[in-house]
Amino acid sequence: MPGLHTDSADHRAIRDSVAGIAKRYGVEYFLEHGRSGTDIEELWKDLGTSGLLGVHLPEEYGGGGGGMSEAVVVVEELAAHGMPLLIWVISPAICGSILAHHGSHEMKQDWLPGIADGTRKMAFGLTEPDAGSNSHNVKTTASRTGAGWSISGSKYYISAVDQCEAILLVTRDAEHSTPEKPRLSLFVVPTDAPGLTFQQIDTSIVSPDKQFTVFLDDVQVGEDALIGAPGNGLRQVFDGLNPERILVGALCSGIGRYAIDKAAEYAKQRTVWSTPIGAHQGVAHPLAESHIAVELGRMATVRSAELFDAGEPAGEAANIAKFAASEAALQALDQAIQTHGGNGLSHEYGLSELWFVTRLMRTAPVSREMVLNFVAQTSLGLPRSY
Repeated sequence: MPGLHTDSADHRAIRDSVAGIAKRYGVEYFLEHGRSGTDIEELWKDLGTSGLLGVHLPEEYGGGGGGMSEAVVVVEELAAHGMPLLIWVISPAICGSILAHHGSHEMKQDWLPGIADGTRKMAFGLTEPDAGSNSHNVKTTASRTGAGWSISGSKYYISAVDQCEAILLVTRDAEHSTPEKPRLSLFVVPTDAPGLTFQQIDTSIVSPDKQFTVFLDDVQVGEDALIGAPGNGLRQVFDGLNPERILVGALCSGIGRYAIDKAAEYAKQRTVWSTPIGAHQGVAHPLAESHIAVELGRMATVRSAELFDAGEPAGEAANIAKFAASEAALQALDQAIQTHGGNGLSHEYGLSELWFVTRLMRTAPVSREMVLNFVAQTSLGLPRSY
């Protein structure tokens, strides 16, 4: 389905490459693995071999040398084929971006080529039971030892940690923090480190990327595990959160496209009383309105990526893109299910399984209420509410 945004020749080539791989596997492949909660290793490795996991990472470390604009094309096109990959947003986007900006040369050499070619994955550990949107309130603590650091605490709703070799962990730095002003430090911690355990959270989300609580009990890491300077983690975290918001916008834009495409095709074929149901304005107008909202979310996402790649302040644009695209995707999916009638809840049509992962994007990685707070205070200059 053509949209308002026109790809460059390079972006069209990327999109065609993603679409070719996605079609080869088919949406049923993703849904089967989502229902069973099993990994999609074959798809992931094909994406990596084709250079589609590291399009935004530096060429000298095995990436494609592009930016968020290229990453948006990949994530959106996968979702537009019914494959919203949360792990893409986490490992290549958040972790890859933070490492590319702040990791040592040795850390980049060690991790980025594997992240780019799909042979290695890294989880991201920020959220805690009592520190969701308030990243300043992290309780997981890193304390200096003679050989490095000892880390204790817990993380909550950590995606796909069971698939990952390491977790990029956001901690409260005991040495640099005061009761009045917490300071953060970031570490790359192996998931098999003694004292690190995780437990799956049962959710309604149909996805190969499961959710976990991670427990850290006196986990020992060396000096080489630290990312950048100790106590400087908040700035480092935000170099990963804007890409996260942008790519959640891309993921939701793709889900919206998938839903509208499915619904439009069904509305053209499904005939009641000798007339395709798409001829009725009660069906056509809600789909048209949903399409408009999805396209606006796509444009906001593309713009946020352009600003980020140009080195311009992208916080406002990234939050707006995430908000607009997630709201549009949920509306589009709901309308697509409604258009299909009872078939909308049938596994055969692959719509209802996307409901909870799409609904999650309204809450994560930042809730719609926190986006509205940010826009009210930052864009409009209104008094802080918290």
